[in-house]
Order: sequence, then C-alpha cells, then structure tokens
Amino acid sequence: MLSFIAIVLLLFLIPGPAVIITITQTLKGGKKNGIFTALGIGLGDLVHTLAAVLGLSAILMKSATAFEVVKYIGVAYLVYLGIQMLLTKPQKIEKPTVEQSPASTSFRQGFLAEILNPKTALFFLAFLPQFVQHNGQSITVQLLILGITFVVMSALYTILLAIITSFIGEKIFTKTTNNGSRWLEKAVGFVYIGLGVKLALQTQSR
Repeated sequence: MLSFIAIVLLLFLIPGPAVIITITQTLKGGKKNGIFTALGIGLGDLVHTLAAVLGLSAILMKSATAFEVVKYIGVAYLVYLGIQMLLTKPQKIEKPTVEQSPASTSFRQGFLAEILNPKTALFFLAFLPQFVQHNGQSITVQLLILGITFVVMSALYTILLAIITSFIGEKIFTKTTNNGSRWLEKAVGFVYIGLGVKLALQTQSR
C-alpha cells in the first residue's frame, strides 16, 4: 500500500485533463466551483474503479467500437463546453473569481469529462492490478481498497489545487477589467476544445 500511495503521488505531478479542468473552472467560477469540479472528477474516478472491479472496463480494452463510441461522446462534450464558453457574452463583473455558474454545473462538467474519457477506464484497469497481492485475500476487495484510496487521494489533491488556484487567482485578478474577464472565458473555451482534440487523437492501445 505504501508503494501504491507513493506512485500515485508521483502521478499527481503530471498534469492531466482533471488538473486542467479543475484549474480552469476555479479561475472561471471561484473556489466553490473548483471544489465541486474536483468532487465531480472524484465521482467519475469512483465509477471507473467500480467498472474495473466488475470487469466492465475490459470491454473498452477488447472492443475498438466501444472505445471509439465512448471517446467521441467525450470529445463532443468537451468541444461543446469550449464553444459554449467562446460564445458566452461578456458580463459586467469586477473579477473572474465571482461565481458565474451554479456549483452543480461544475460538478456535472467534472464528472462527465472524467467518465467519458475511455483512457481513464483503461488506466484503472491496467494500474490497479499491478498492486494486487496473491496472499489469499479477495482480489475484488483489494481492487476496491486500492481504487477507493486512489479516488480519495485524487479528490483531496484536486480540492487543494482548487483552493490554491482560487487564492492565487484572487491576488492576480482582483483588479481585472471586464475585458480581461472576457478573455479569460475565451481562454477556458480554447482549453476545453484542446482537451477534446487531445482525446480525439487518443488510441485504444496504451
């Protein structure tokens, strides 16, 4: 378990889609939205954990069609979010950290972005079994413990990231003009579209 935790901590040092989404949502909507995004991502990871334990993720590994279907649904969703941000009309606000959308929306976006990434499913399917011990203990129980440990660590990490990003964002953007806020929204839009393109280029092989 200690080696598992150590490796997970090292993995957190490599920025992925979850980190990028959390940061952009925090800058766009504030600390609360960032935290809810992190919780949504955590729930998505939990679903992937259960899918890996039940063997459902194996379908994505064996079926190219299933992998492509899930992948392009995820691509369409991310691109939709990006276009939505690009088309958002500028609002008269003093700083971009003022909440612009319900926290439930951030939660849903984080969850869907994570659950619709088939690479995440394959990661759990390939990563968790590496730490299973053949000592007589139920493999299912071990996978659940490992998966839930990862989910909790990931959620705590992204929540901390949201808090830090919010603090830094408030310091930097306290005097941001409406025009600056508008450009921030556009930047977030391009980030989502970029994530969609990156997901579209992913292949089934690891």
